[in-house]
Amino acid sequence: MAQLLNEIPWGEPLLAPDIDPDWEAELKRRGGNGSELDRRVAPSPWLREACLGMNTGRACAISAHLFNVAALVTSQENACRYCYGASRAYMQNLGYSESFIRRIEQDVHLSELNEKERALVAFGRNLARSRPRPALAERDALLRHGYTLAAAHEIALWIALGCFYNRVSTLIASPPERGYEQWVSAKRVKFLLLAPLMRFQAARRRRGKPDPAATAEALRAGPFGPVLAPLAGLPGAMIMKSALDGAFASNVLSRGTKALMFAIVARSLDCRASETEARRLLAAEGCSDAEIDKSLASLESARVPGTESRLLPWVRDTVHFQTARIQGRTRELAAAMGNAAVLEAIGVASLANATVRLAMLVE
Repeated sequence: MAQLLNEIPWGEPLLAPDIDPDWEAELKRRGGNGSELDRRVAPSPWLREACLGMNTGRACAISAHLFNVAALVTSQENACRYCYGASRAYMQNLGYSESFIRRIEQDVHLSELNEKERALVAFGRNLARSRPRPALAERDALLRHGYTLAAAHEIALWIALGCFYNRVSTLIASPPERGYEQWVSAKRVKFLLLAPLMRFQAARRRRGKPDPAATAEALRAGPFGPVLAPLAGLPGAMIMKSALDGAFASNVLSRGTKALMFAIVARSLDCRASETEARRLLAAEGCSDAEIDKSLASLESARVPGTESRLLPWVRDTVHFQTARIQGRTRELAAAMGNAAVLEAIGVASLANATVRLAMLVE
């Protein structure tokens, strides 16, 4: 069973908050909340945009209720104290009963959920955990429980994006939003009384429309386009695409290093589709198949700049990890590489884990 909130070890934050008044104003204008994590990813333009997208993104094929359940399950399964605490407090804020939340957390008989909702919880745990990574047949199981194809794909998308956000938060060891958690706890009775109104307002904030810009053709253009193509029309699809485009356009780390990090995650999760795409990117950087094979076996590469070579064994450990250990290893990276490089590495590793998990839709 996944750890409960008070069982998750959590270190001191790796990065200090970066208070950028212009970005703070932009966050507020676009509906962000200026969170502990927002301020720690602020120095990376593409990463801060991806994190903002996670907090303000909308769903069109699933309800806000299913969205909330998926977020709680994913953050718990990934042992992210930051996201798990915030998700739990948010559900309390919306008037969910403590018994309902605990039943989901403890994965006991979910009598307050119907069969369709229980199928989502099981799928979410399996995809976040990926031991092994779910096969396409598990998506099809959602269809048999009454989900549309668009809804099944949207569930997979937001669980993958949750895995991205959870890893960014965990690797940075972002301080929990204890002020929000304590405030919600103090107002618990009030929120129970206002639950219908709060849920209605939350549903309106999260309810989106199909995105006409997210065509299959547009999503296929750029890194890992074949993985994104099944998400056509979903409003969250462009969050993934913009993150992938931004990560590979950034020059903080070499493009070859980033492609190899994706390939290592793909090999670790036995994902042929993602490994094929990572190999295509590496070939464009001049790598032969033999070189790639050797690098995947040894976690070393003569083409990777010396300062970046330590990222290769580290990124494999971000696939499945013990929280305290991976936070310690990431702190060692920051001491050796500097904050700018390690922030980029955290974003790339987190995005690779999300992308490879999402690739179940094309295998």
